[in-house]
Amino acid sequence: QLQLVESGGGLVQSGGSLRLSCAAFGIRLDSYAIGWFRQAPGKEREGVSCISRGDGTTSYADSVKGRFTISRDNAKSTFYLQMNSLKPEDTAVYYCAADASSGRVLLGYASYWGQGTQVTVSS
Repeated sequence: QLQLVESGGGLVQSGGSLRLSCAAFGIRLDSYAIGWFRQAPGKEREGVSCISRGDGTTSYADSVKGRFTISRDNAKSTFYLQMNSLKPEDTAVYYCAADASSGRVLLGYASYWGQGTQVTVSS
């Protein structure tokens, strides 16, 4: 059974960096589209970044372009979100997700989700 396990969240000062990891168990990661999402208190979940299945096209929310980088290591069945120049508004619970359909990941309807990891950016 597929399982996604996240790590790497924490507390960081504004302008700092964090790298989130999402280890995938039970799947071949290169057969899946993957993504990162976040949900701040009182707000709806939003897409942060994703990598499509196949050609590996990446996409980013406008709010994180130029600051966040998504990547994957298929050999380790792990994907990452490098977050630089963090801002207080990046504070949220971050979730990784995977699905065989790139469209489902892009739309936020992925079949598989991690448990979430808290990222807090202090000003």
